[in-house]
Amino acid sequence: MPENKGVKVTLLGTGTSHGVPMIGCDCSVCMSDDPRDKRTRASVVVTTSGKTFLIDTSPELRLQCVANNVNHVDAVLFTHAHADHVTGMDDLRRFNWLSRSTLDCYGSKATLASIRNMFAYIFHDDPDYPSHKPSLNLVEIDDGPLTIAGVNVTPIPLLHGTLPVYGFRFGNFAYCTDCNQIPADSLKRLKNLDVLILDALRDTRHPTHFNLVEAVAMATRIGARRTFFTHMAHALGHAATNGKLPDSMALAHDGLVVESS
Repeated sequence: MPENKGVKVTLLGTGTSHGVPMIGCDCSVCMSDDPRDKRTRASVVVTTSGKTFLIDTSPELRLQCVANNVNHVDAVLFTHAHADHVTGMDDLRRFNWLSRSTLDCYGSKATLASIRNMFAYIFHDDPDYPSHKPSLNLVEIDDGPLTIAGVNVTPIPLLHGTLPVYGFRFGNFAYCTDCNQIPADSLKRLKNLDVLILDALRDTRHPTHFNLVEAVAMATRIGARRTFFTHMAHALGHAATNGKLPDSMALAHDGLVVESS
């Protein structure tokens, strides 16, 4: 398969399921004037070899795409079907309109089954629903390598508590959100990375996410040249947290653009 030619990654959202600021919270991070402490729900856009891939459809997808000038998507990949990663699904209809084509969406069998259930109106013909709706082609994936629109994509099996989820690798970049375990076989798929984006929820432990200490330890083990943490809750202030991280690691923020080979 041909090698991917450079990878540009735009972090559309870097927040946990509640987002930051949280509703009804007056903590120092939720009240922060630092724009890097404003976190919409987690999603990224990956551009490589002239193709653009969206990973997850967050609740703020329309606003994220407008803010980051995302005007075209060649395919969508889903890490899993939790609400904060899929409930912007209806906004995909705009990309159908712009491209005048159906959009391929990739995910595990369980993820796609949940999406069909959550968004039944998209997949059922209903003459009483005349409004425009997304035109999607759901494509089931497993742990094997993929070629999507001519681009190599490597699924990274992860565990989000007991839930199997996927990260994805493009070239020497990998995105691993919503996880607290990375199996040994998946660690082999994360060798020789230039850029890693990894889950780091908060300081205290959590049953389904890496906390900051665990994320730093895992990032050190993986050994990417640069690691950016994502899916942060309001417990982690951007500037204060970055001040205590190793030089090769930092919290990501909404709108951050990173490039990799």
